[in-house]
Amino acid sequence: MVRILVRERESIQEAVRRFRKVVERSGLKREMRRRQYYEKPSEIKRRARLRAERRALNARRLLNGGR
Repeated sequence: MVRILVRERESIQEAVRRFRKVVERSGLKREMRRRQYYEKPSEIKRRARLRAERRALNARRLLNGGR
């Protein structure tokens, strides 16, 4: 759970802005989006494999001078 304390003489807008930053840094928003719909374990593995393949391809490109 994310909590912030509103500081003395801090406007509501500033407190909300700080709250949004804390939520963003905590990864809560991303986690909520991820859990919004059920995803089959095979789809999770497939996405992870594709992400790893893209990472490897980009690493190879960097080693070969961008070719």
